[in-house]
Amino acid sequence: MPSQETTVQNPPFHEGELEAQRRAGVASIASSAGRFIRDHMPAQHREFFSSLPFVVLAAGDETGRPWVTLLEGKQGFIAAPDPRQLTVAAKLGAQDPLASTFGAGTDVGLLGIEPATRRRNRVNGVIRPAGDAFVIEVRQSFGNCPQYIREREWRWVGPAIDTRATVSDRLAAEQRARIVAADTFFIGSGFSSAPGGESGGEPGSETSMSRGYDASHRGGDPGFVRVTENGTLQIPDYAGNNFFNTIGNLIQDPRVGLLFVDFESGGMLQITGRARIDWAPQESRVEILDPNAKRWIEVTVEQVVDRPAALALRWHREDEAPLRLEVVDKVIESDQITSFYLADAGGRALPPFEAGQHLAVELEIPHQSIANRPARVGRSYSLSGSPFAGTYRLSVKREDRGVVSRFLHDRIGIGDRIAARSPAGEFVVPPRHGPLVLVSAGVGITPMLAMLHAVVAEADNERRPVWFVHGTRNGGVHAFRAEVEALLAQSGSVARRIFYSAPRSSDRPAIDYDVKGRITADDLLGLGAGREASYLLCGPARFLAELSAGLEDRGVDAERIGFETFGPAG
Repeated sequence: MPSQETTVQNPPFHEGELEAQRRAGVASIASSAGRFIRDHMPAQHREFFSSLPFVVLAAGDETGRPWVTLLEGKQGFIAAPDPRQLTVAAKLGAQDPLASTFGAGTDVGLLGIEPATRRRNRVNGVIRPAGDAFVIEVRQSFGNCPQYIREREWRWVGPAIDTRATVSDRLAAEQRARIVAADTFFIGSGFSSAPGGESGGEPGSETSMSRGYDASHRGGDPGFVRVTENGTLQIPDYAGNNFFNTIGNLIQDPRVGLLFVDFESGGMLQITGRARIDWAPQESRVEILDPNAKRWIEVTVEQVVDRPAALALRWHREDEAPLRLEVVDKVIESDQITSFYLADAGGRALPPFEAGQHLAVELEIPHQSIANRPARVGRSYSLSGSPFAGTYRLSVKREDRGVVSRFLHDRIGIGDRIAARSPAGEFVVPPRHGPLVLVSAGVGITPMLAMLHAVVAEADNERRPVWFVHGTRNGGVHAFRAEVEALLAQSGSVARRIFYSAPRSSDRPAIDYDVKGRITADDLLGLGAGREASYLLCGPARFLAELSAGLEDRGVDAERIGFETFGPAG
C-alpha cells in the first residue's frame, strides 16, 4: 500500500476492467490514466464531499444483487476527518432494498455529484458503523470529467415521505415513460476476484481489496435510455475516461443496479437486473439508435422498487436555455478546429465568465428526435476567447462521429442563433499568486487561451511569471498560433513552449515550435517555475494522468495541479 503522498495501489484495475480496456483498444490506459486513481482523497475531494447535500451509493443486498440509492442531509452531514475516511450522518429509508443488509463490512461505491457546477468524484470502500452515522474506509478515490451532467439547482422541501413502495418484477407503463424521458440516471455494479461473483474474503482480510462496488453517473439527451417492447433497457455507452469501471465489473459479474431519480417529486425508481454488453452493434442500428454510442449495455429487469416522494430534496432545471445567442463570426482555426463568435441576439450584454469556464449550448438538430418530437441536443464547450471581449467564443474540434460538432461545422453560420445556459465551471486560474504554468494538448488549448488573455490583461498589475505550454502534432493542426504570439508580444512576463510530436518538413524549429516530441513532467519542471508554481493542465485523460503523476513524483504538491479533460479519453 503506497503512502498518502503517492498515487494509488498498483495496479488500480481488476481483470474485468483490464479486459474491457483491451476490447476497446485502450489497454495502455492501465499504466497511464490509472494514476488518477488514489488510495486516499486529496484535499479538494474531501472539501467537495463535505459540501454536498446528497450522495449516490451502490451496494449489494443479501443475495449480492446490486442496488443504487441516494443519501441526503443538511450541509455537513458528510465529513472527511482525514484522507482515508468519510463519515456520513444519514440512514437508509425502511423501504430501501439495501436497508436490511447495510452495516459493518458492507462494500460500497459512493458518487459525489454537484449538478449545478457539474463536478463529480467517486469513492469505493467498506462500511464501519460509528454511532448514529457510518464511516466509509476509502480504498479508491478519483474524479470524473463533467461530461453529460445536466445542470440543476437543488432545494429542500422535507421531510421525506418513504412509507410506501411498489415492488414488482417488471416495469409498468408509467415507469417506462419516466425512464424514456430521463436525461440522467445512476448505475451500480460490483466485482469480486472469486469465481461466480461471490465475495473473496471477510472484510479486512488480505482478499478484501479484490472486491467492491462502484456507483457511476450516466447522462445524455432525454430519450438516450430506451425501453424495448419486452421491457429490456438499452443504454448507450459513450466515450469517457476509458477506465471502464462499470463495464469491467459487468464482465466479471453481470448483475447491475440502476437508479432513476424524479428530480421534481423526489421519487426514486430503483432497478436490479442483469446486463449484457453489445461490443459491436451493427452500423445501421448504431445510426438509428445513437451514433455517439461506442457500445451498448442491455439490461434485463429482475426487480423494480418504486418509492414516490422518498427524498426531501428537489432539483430544478430551466426547460429553456436562458441565453439566445447569435453567431456574429465564424473562423477556421486549423484543419480540425473552427471558432464561433457569439453575441446576445437582443443586443444585451452577455453574462460575464471566468477564464477556463465552459458554455453549455443546446441545438435542435434534424433527425434527432424523441417520440417523433424534435429533441434539443446539448454539449458543453470551453470558452476560448477573452473574458473582456464582450462576446463569447467557442472553438470546436470536428469529430468524425460527433453529431453536434459536425452540425456546428457544416450547418451553423453567421446570423444563425444558438440557445445556451450561463457560463459555468470550476477550472479557473487559482487565486493564489506566484508562477503559473498553462499546459495543453490538442483542442485542450481552448480554456488556456481564455486564461492567457486574462493573465496578459492583468500583467501590468501582477507581473507574475507565466508559461504557456502547448503540444500538438504539427503546423497543420496547430490552431491559434498567431493569436498566442500576439498575446506573448503584449506581455513581458509570459513565455511559450510549443511541442510538435510529428513536425512536417515545412515546420520551422524555434519559430513554429520549440521542441520535437511530447510534453513531459521533466519538461515542465525544466521551465524553472518550481514546485511552488500552479500547474493547470487540459487535454486527453492519458496526457493529464502522465503529467500530473510525473509532477507529483517530482515533488509538486497535488493541490498545485489542476486539470480538466475533454471529450474521449484518447
